[in-house]
Amino acid sequence: MRAKTTLLALTCAAAFGGFAATALRDVVQQPAGAVPPAATVPLVAALPANVDGQALPSLAPMLRTVTPSVVSVQTKQRVRVSPFGNDPFFRRMFPELSQERINESLGSGVIVDAAQGYVLTNHHVIEGADDVSVTLADGRTVEAEFIGSDVDTDVALMRIQADNLTAIPLAQDANLQVGDFVVAVGNPFGFGQTVTSGIVSAVGRSNVPGVGFQNFIQTDASINPGNSGGALVNLRGELVGINTASFNTRGSMAGNIGLGFAIPIGLARSVMTQLATTGSVQRGTLGVDTQTVDARIAQGLGLETARGAVVTRVYSGSPAASAGLRPGDVVISANGQRIDNSEALRNFQGLQTLDAPVTLEVLRDGRTLKVETRLRALPRDGASFDARLTGATLADIPEAIRRQNARAGGVLVERVEAGSRAHTAGLRDGDLIIAASSGEFRDLAGFRDVLGNRQGELLLRISRGGRIYNVIMR
Repeated sequence: MRAKTTLLALTCAAAFGGFAATALRDVVQQPAGAVPPAATVPLVAALPANVDGQALPSLAPMLRTVTPSVVSVQTKQRVRVSPFGNDPFFRRMFPELSQERINESLGSGVIVDAAQGYVLTNHHVIEGADDVSVTLADGRTVEAEFIGSDVDTDVALMRIQADNLTAIPLAQDANLQVGDFVVAVGNPFGFGQTVTSGIVSAVGRSNVPGVGFQNFIQTDASINPGNSGGALVNLRGELVGINTASFNTRGSMAGNIGLGFAIPIGLARSVMTQLATTGSVQRGTLGVDTQTVDARIAQGLGLETARGAVVTRVYSGSPAASAGLRPGDVVISANGQRIDNSEALRNFQGLQTLDAPVTLEVLRDGRTLKVETRLRALPRDGASFDARLTGATLADIPEAIRRQNARAGGVLVERVEAGSRAHTAGLRDGDLIIAASSGEFRDLAGFRDVLGNRQGELLLRISRGGRIYNVIMR
């Protein structure tokens, strides 16, 4: 019993600091079997308000300024379901038996502009929703207006109309370091506003499965389902990131294991600016195809290290062509950021703003060169590619989908105007152009390059609803 008493006192000393340490000395110095005076060993059920006159550190004052800016997001999606399940025959024969079902989901968001009522959240939180509402920290629930979203960075912008909104101040990305303390605020599992804390475990993470362009903050602050779209803040109460994902080998619903990811606020701010201005995001491109330098390629090029992205093709009229890049050049850094492979260079391009200046470090014929250029956006209207595509709006395949299949390539037909030349030829919304008689391509820049000024019939192979079709453009 004496040993247990001493162990208990040691545990208390570790927990309660000098205040309990004084009590511990009084216990340990008593003769065996002696009972210390009651006044010497206070019974403590919680941390005291102060120790030796010094207040204990607390996040509460900071959080009182932060939590009014973090909201819960509720979405509703109407879907048609059939009592015949996935049986295509009966679903087609008895369409009138299908019923409407409402799917509901929960997430989080952050008020970043009180005057405009802007709320940042994740694209995947509101994707496909018919109705979105926001519950403020004071309990008010208001309808949200969708402004725009970007699937490739998983950022979405909404607007709410309400009085007395509180916006959170935005931090500077450059000030964030590994080891900084951070706090995550959100609505995990629908329990309501919840706060968790941790540190910045890493910055610049870009190998998270199933996500598009990546430059994540990694943190061990618990980020669980429902936290998506919520705030990651520093100890000054500034927004450093938008919580986006957690990693668990047993699935997201298994809970947090200390691997959480947030979108840096600098990237989110850049995307938000474009969404607020135009409702969509445009990205620039260098206009090159590249391949990862492996051991075989490194040997063939006489490189000491198998690292970098070797240029395999330079598109005519592209920023890369204007800057003098050539096939065989190996890009090893971009704006000082190390480029280890082709994926890293693509990810770098996807995270830059339009017309952003870019300095590439390139290996060519055993020498290191620096190449200066700027990223330029491609037009998306089909007529600027080829008159036969008039009426179509084109885009690259979403990066998140491309990452799931490294061999995926093609051009997405986002919209086709009814009655237009492209519509008459047979193109439809959502078609994926995977091949063309004019030449090989993997993305929008390549598609533009192979079309050129070629005349005559243009045969496009498209994927639609899991089936392959040929469309002849005249």
